[in-house]
Amino acid sequence: MSPIEATAPETARRMSSDERREQIIEAALAVFGARGYEGTTTDEVARRAGVSQPYVVRLFGSKESLFLSALQRAIDEMMDAFREALADEASGEPIARRVGDAYIGLLRVRGLHQTLSHAWLLGSHPVIGPAGRQGFARVWRMFRDEAGMSAEEARVFLAEGMLINVMIGMRIVDDYGSDSDITELFHSCFPTSLPEVLEVVPRGDEPW
Repeated sequence: MSPIEATAPETARRMSSDERREQIIEAALAVFGARGYEGTTTDEVARRAGVSQPYVVRLFGSKESLFLSALQRAIDEMMDAFREALADEASGEPIARRVGDAYIGLLRVRGLHQTLSHAWLLGSHPVIGPAGRQGFARVWRMFRDEAGMSAEEARVFLAEGMLINVMIGMRIVDDYGSDSDITELFHSCFPTSLPEVLEVVPRGDEPW
């Protein structure tokens, strides 16, 4: 059997519903992150995921349910990244540096930081509001109990994370290099990871 014949069945394999679900959640993070909850439609998410809009509705039921799934994914990925960083004691880096680098590393997940920011702004929503508050409390408790941060250290870390979220959401990277204040801000926020950040953050002319 030739290599082409041997790989043809795998190439033609149809994605399972679980795989499609993962694909749609990934697309939802990107679209919700860029458009916000109110500005996003399930049709946009479907186009981003390469599936039909009725298929998205069939899997998730509603835009609200889809957003909750995307929010849960964002929080879970963030917590997993933090815990992996905490376990990396062999690196010799301080805990705050390891956790901070993990948060910046999540920029590879398009829309994750912005989706979290949108969730924090939906406190009055009867369903998303409580989910956002519970997620935020989970992060705080992990910093205090698992990372061993003081309340002040956890507060500073969350504040710096929010600043990063704002910078990403503003697509302020478009002014890096041309505006001295913005350039200084980037160097201050990303002293050891600036090249990687500049490569992955969304820019003003990108839809997501």
